[in-house]
Amino acid sequence: MNIIDEVKQRADIVEVISQYTTLAKAGRTLKGLCPFHNEKHASFFVYPEQQSWHCFGACNSGGDVFTFIMKKEGIDFGEALRLLAQRTGVIIPSRTTKETDKDKNERLYQANEAAAQYFHNLLVSSKAGKRARDYIARRGFEAKTITDFQLGYSLNSWDALKQYLIERDYSEAEQTQAGLTVATESGDSHDRFRHRLMFPIFDAERRIVGFGARALDDSLPKYINSPETPLFNKSGILYGINLAREAIKRQKMAVIVEGYIDAITAHQNSFNNVVASMGTSVTEKQILTIKRLTRNLVFALDADAAGREATLRGVNYENTIGNEVKVVILPKGKDPDDVIKKDTKTWQYLLDEALPIVDYTFNWVASELDLTTDRGRTSALDALLPILAAIKNDIRLDHYVKKLAQLCGVSYRTIESSLKAYLVRSKIKTPMIQKSFTPAPRMLLANSLEEYCLMLLLQHPELKVHQSELSPDYFLASENREILIALMETDDPSSLKDRLDGTIWEYLDNLMKRSLPADQIEKKLTSCILRLREKYLRNLEMQKGAILAGEAESGGTLAELAKLEEQGLEISTQLKEVFSQKSRGGKEQRR
Repeated sequence: MNIIDEVKQRADIVEVISQYTTLAKAGRTLKGLCPFHNEKHASFFVYPEQQSWHCFGACNSGGDVFTFIMKKEGIDFGEALRLLAQRTGVIIPSRTTKETDKDKNERLYQANEAAAQYFHNLLVSSKAGKRARDYIARRGFEAKTITDFQLGYSLNSWDALKQYLIERDYSEAEQTQAGLTVATESGDSHDRFRHRLMFPIFDAERRIVGFGARALDDSLPKYINSPETPLFNKSGILYGINLAREAIKRQKMAVIVEGYIDAITAHQNSFNNVVASMGTSVTEKQILTIKRLTRNLVFALDADAAGREATLRGVNYENTIGNEVKVVILPKGKDPDDVIKKDTKTWQYLLDEALPIVDYTFNWVASELDLTTDRGRTSALDALLPILAAIKNDIRLDHYVKKLAQLCGVSYRTIESSLKAYLVRSKIKTPMIQKSFTPAPRMLLANSLEEYCLMLLLQHPELKVHQSELSPDYFLASENREILIALMETDDPSSLKDRLDGTIWEYLDNLMKRSLPADQIEKKLTSCILRLREKYLRNLEMQKGAILAGEAESGGTLAELAKLEEQGLEISTQLKEVFSQKSRGGKEQRR
């Protein structure tokens, strides 16, 4: 059994997803409100027997437990595997890094350092950098701040950085691997960052691992980051950690803001314990980085819908960090940069008055509902019981049970009974790492049809032309999806490992080594693709049918039922196409 299978066996999908949304029994499945988008009617389904999930609403996506964590936490497969392994007590053996790999990484660090110095010099002294200098002047950044954060400017050129680094003996391959240039289909490469204000991103060891870049014109997106590289993983890095590390330890508190500008403005005004998540999705790996320095954490994310949603997800991190997490209540329409620049005393006051994140969540839920009605009180219970269930400290739990009882105008005993019932339903009485587990059936952990399809593609590169007939959605297992996506993105199978997390390498090697009969390879692949598509569509058809029956039974609106029926007809039409193709293929083989 490989490490991926072991984690799958321990990480029961119902238990994992129940920590993010409330699930209710619906026949042999469970359903709830989708944790990825706002909705009033449950369109999110979990299938315990298959250890899978699917959203039939706005997301229209699904997968296994890894796919769920990747989407919810905004992380890649390797990080999702490590997060679930940590939660379930599975030890992932560390690979011994070869000296050549160490040397290669050192070269990438050096290339990033050279690029950062190049960008910085352009910002400070070049005529071309005037627009960037004007922008940071409007932001009020001082010369010391520009130096401390090593801010820079990238020329509006396709190869200025590339040529600069080539002259310093950094090959095009090294530049591309560091994420500084982009490889083209013709085999050439060009600069990734052009006409942008540059933010070098340092790790905790003060090494430059990547870059953030802000457009200085109407280019979209406004901000871009380095891609995933051997050095850079956005989900694991906190911007400004190199400068904030000592202050966090000294002040025994860390403040997480959303963007580069927020963090820089905070530091310029002597709030040196501030770091940025480089987006609203704070990840568990970032929280673990903070935990090594302090257990006192404050969120100060923008007061918009995305920032609020990210803050609410922070409730899950109290158990990770082992302490109460707090939230700064920002004025409506303002971000930390606005507040700090207007009045540093106001910012300090907001920090001092930061609310415990559970209290913040209670207040937010109460503001969105009419608690004078039974419906409002029921909705409040549905929203807040999962949060109470995650609180480990008995004293804090007792406090919030009382608070929820007062909020809903019911007795303590009523909330206590509701919480016990919720715990029974969701099966999260104890942390995942402590629970005994029942291994999921092997047939659900490794889909032999998916593996067979990948084996054909991996061992016969000449079949690449057929990859366009496949969709990652056909693959239920995340590791198989990851390999298919990597195959679709490269013409060189030998470079696959560079595009995959190291935890998948052993599995990949196994697929490439298994023996395959060498006859009629193309026909076998065509048949395999059709079977995968048929299986995918049959699953959708079965799931849609169950939902349709449930909606009809529970009194769904005519519009909702009509929409589901229409989707069901579309699936049936696609299945007929598959049957037709299979029939034609069978006749051709008989000829």
